[in-house]
Amino acid sequence: MRPEKQYLVEEVNEHLKKSDYVYLANYERITVEETAELRASLAEHNAEFHVVKNSIFGVAANAQEMPDMGEHLSGPTAIIVGGEDPSGVAKVISEFFKKKEKVELKVGVLNDKLLEKAQIEALAKLPGLESLRAQLLGLLNQPGTSLVRVLNAVPQNLVNVLQAKVRAENGE
Repeated sequence: MRPEKQYLVEEVNEHLKKSDYVYLANYERITVEETAELRASLAEHNAEFHVVKNSIFGVAANAQEMPDMGEHLSGPTAIIVGGEDPSGVAKVISEFFKKKEKVELKVGVLNDKLLEKAQIEALAKLPGLESLRAQLLGLLNQPGTSLVRVLNAVPQNLVNVLQAKVRAENGE
């Protein structure tokens, strides 16, 4: 392989190492301004949008031992990588693609599993990482709160009985 192509493969490898996922998109009809808008939206999730050559991406994907995506490597291809929230990034790109009606998802890989377009769209419908964390903390906190209420109920009931007795003796 020529040195300049080897450099490009290494560059794509570096992008692929940034996260546990990669989404491939066809960017054929997207303008420069729309690309900038998409990149800004992705940056909020620490994700990146890169245009790649299909042959270079294929070599890099094989080097990373990713599932075979050869059938999806035709036409203009961009990769979306980075960040720790694959569902949040999927949500951003799905909303952007629906709004612009120009770009379309091809395929994705999440934790070495091939994701078809429908699976990525389903992933986009999941709550974001922060929302899931909040729900989990709420679930973990709930038994503790219930235990405190149960433990507090016995002394509280005793106090209520004693107050009622004092009121009864005082003629209230």
